[in-house]
Amino acid sequence: MSRALAADETTATPSAMRSVWASPLYRGATIALFLSGLGTSAAAPQITLFLVNDLHVSLTTAGLYYLTNITAPLAGYLIGARSDRSGRRLGPFRLCALAGFVGWTAMAAANQVWMPFVISALVLAFAGAAGSQLFAAVHDDLQATDSVVGDGVISIVRMALTAGWIIGPVAGSLLSAAAGPRAMLLATGLCTLAQIAPMGLARASSVRPRISRRPAPGQPVRRPGLPAMLPLLAFTGLYVFVYAGEPIKYGYLTIYMRDDLHLPTAVSGAVIGIQPLIELILMPLAVVAARRIGMMRLMIFGAAFGVGANLCFALTGDAVGMFAGQVLMGGVWGVFAALGIIVAQRLLPEAVATASAVFMSSTAIASALGGLTGSLGVDILGLPHVYLAPASYGLIATVGIAVMSRSRHAVR
Repeated sequence: MSRALAADETTATPSAMRSVWASPLYRGATIALFLSGLGTSAAAPQITLFLVNDLHVSLTTAGLYYLTNITAPLAGYLIGARSDRSGRRLGPFRLCALAGFVGWTAMAAANQVWMPFVISALVLAFAGAAGSQLFAAVHDDLQATDSVVGDGVISIVRMALTAGWIIGPVAGSLLSAAAGPRAMLLATGLCTLAQIAPMGLARASSVRPRISRRPAPGQPVRRPGLPAMLPLLAFTGLYVFVYAGEPIKYGYLTIYMRDDLHLPTAVSGAVIGIQPLIELILMPLAVVAARRIGMMRLMIFGAAFGVGANLCFALTGDAVGMFAGQVLMGGVWGVFAALGIIVAQRLLPEAVATASAVFMSSTAIASALGGLTGSLGVDILGLPHVYLAPASYGLIATVGIAVMSRSRHAVR
């Protein structure tokens, strides 16, 4: 009898995959984020080469390009706060996707050194908020329906972004080699614009805000105060240290493998591509492991993997070391990509769009920190020892997350 009841409960409980497939909102968000990851990752490893080879800037100046991302958190916060006040997610998402198309198209046409820097700072800053609006929309719907597979749905939607990052670097490299970097940048813009199409299948009415301490009808939604946001800001700051090695890796690892290690193009491409593959494999396992040991405790190990990865880049000096570093990086993002957005939303449940925007736009601050570190570190330490700097950042993040996991703000 008990077995029959258990079987009935299992049958009645929807799986995360079935929930994603059945919902136009979840399905559309999954496809849209795949397109976002595809376009962004196609451009990420090529931007430095575009600046150096086509606009003829120095490696130091090219590294400073990532400082332009410092405007993205402000843009993300403004979009997120507006979204939380209105309860509308898909309208701001479409506007941000359109801004991304305009920005990448203008980037493809750039013929002056200053143009990519201005375009990135003023236009592409808003493009990054598109993804945070999708995560907020999915969160709202999960809360409204009291879904029992909410974490699994968020993980699957986030995995689509990772899947795009698996294909994007290879596709971008091939397109850049065949048609030139400007064609590749234009393709990135088209991918950004194409995010709107799958979301056209989702009904905007299915996205409703779920704000704690809801005000009375007719009263405006109050923004969360600084004390309420401190746990989110602390977690996001530690995440910045985890992420800061990524722009250094994408900016210089390809050049290091080509010019210093003299690795074949196929080998260096495999090195870059293995990280998101490992990440995609580990993401569902991270969700399962987090249920057993807690999300933040698992993130301690994730941050420590980043320390090991950057030490591999800095100290090994061969293809095996590069592969080992990227495998460890896959472990980092298998944890943080699956769980980071969930933790951020739970740290500020009364304003999930703001939480999503702050967390996701923090990658821009990390890119700025990494870009500045890489630009200075290449001159001071040289390649490959510049990777000792992000290893130090990762150590700070590991200790910080360990402390936070023992506090009253820990997310289990």
